[in-house]
Amino acid sequence: MTQGTLNLDVRQAGSASILDVQGDITAASEQTLMDAYSQAGNAKSIILNFSGLEYMNSGGIGLLVTLLVRANRQKQKLLAFGLTEHYKQIFELTRLDEAITIHDSEQDAVASA
Repeated sequence: MTQGTLNLDVRQAGSASILDVQGDITAASEQTLMDAYSQAGNAKSIILNFSGLEYMNSGGIGLLVTLLVRANRQKQKLLAFGLTEHYKQIFELTRLDEAITIHDSEQDAVASA
């Protein structure tokens, strides 16, 4: 699933769906991100794998907030792993880390899901 410079693969891990991010998350990524979220279905938790993230701007942060709102409406947990220190700091500055639980590894995220 590719649009612009974002590719998202969706895979299952128990009751969670993992969205593997490859490329950039910007405002132009909305359709790709929301399509991947739809593919994740009714998973109990959505795990974002940011290990392939190359770039994210304020538009991308806004999309994550939109995704968070949708997940909350469906009573799904949103988790993340694979963030670089730079993006961990951005999550902390924007307080996204309070709503999207950040883990050090896929194993930790799946166990928490």
